[in-house]
Amino acid sequence: MGRVMLAPAIIYIVLLVGVPFLLSIYYSLTDASVGSRTLHFVGMENFRRVLENDTFWRSLRNSLVFTGVSQFMVVILAKILALALMQDFRGKWLVRLLILLPWVAPISLGTIGWLWIFDPVYSIINWSLRALRLLGPQTWPIWLGQPDLAMLSVILVDVWRLLPLATVIILAGLAGIPQDIHDAAAMDGAGFWRHLFRINLPLVMPVMLVALLFGIVFTFTDMIIVYVLTRGGPYDTTQMLASLAFFSGIQGGDLAGGAAISLFLFPVLVAVVIVLLIIARRTEVT
Repeated sequence: MGRVMLAPAIIYIVLLVGVPFLLSIYYSLTDASVGSRTLHFVGMENFRRVLENDTFWRSLRNSLVFTGVSQFMVVILAKILALALMQDFRGKWLVRLLILLPWVAPISLGTIGWLWIFDPVYSIINWSLRALRLLGPQTWPIWLGQPDLAMLSVILVDVWRLLPLATVIILAGLAGIPQDIHDAAAMDGAGFWRHLFRINLPLVMPVMLVALLFGIVFTFTDMIIVYVLTRGGPYDTTQMLASLAFFSGIQGGDLAGGAAISLFLFPVLVAVVIVLLIIARRTEVT
């Protein structure tokens, strides 16, 4: 009976993940394109072309920077928010609601809102900074048009999107710490920082690694933020592997090349998962 109950979920995962993955492997070994009905086996030719493409290496570097910086900020901010939400204060339910809104709202709709916020003419950020006299009369940042600001913009949107998920996960981990441990630490005279680094962080570390794992997977494979905000520009400074695969395979018509690019996501994510699982196992043992 247990196998029968699990069968629908397994079939769903196989159809949703397994079939497209196998199809991408098949396409990457052929010369598949949007306008052709015939396929010819070309072996590793597509992977060779990808590795010789400078845009691919730039996109790989951008993906690593984008994922690393955003998840570093997400974990720190989520820990701070989770600690704050563990306290009792008026309006706590409203704060929780506001924190969860970015995760509940569709990412495409939220990103369009950020597109208006970063607008080169009507940007509320620039007008607010100008009103506070933090910008000079000749200074007007073009958030999505300058390479450094464009990368910063997509990172901020990704942090805004994934912060609620990480906060909820870490908050659940903090709620799972027995109250006796907190009481014993208080009786021993442990201050805030000692309590944080000796109790909270060690006991919540496995849960934080889970939040980090989900965040890395969602960020490294996401293309919606880049697609809506920058389309990989300016000058491919915000081009990611996922967006490059989409632009090459779907908009460019090179299904084989796009499939080959997308497959490079798999070994990177597998390596990250293995490393985080090893760290989590050692953390639980210690």
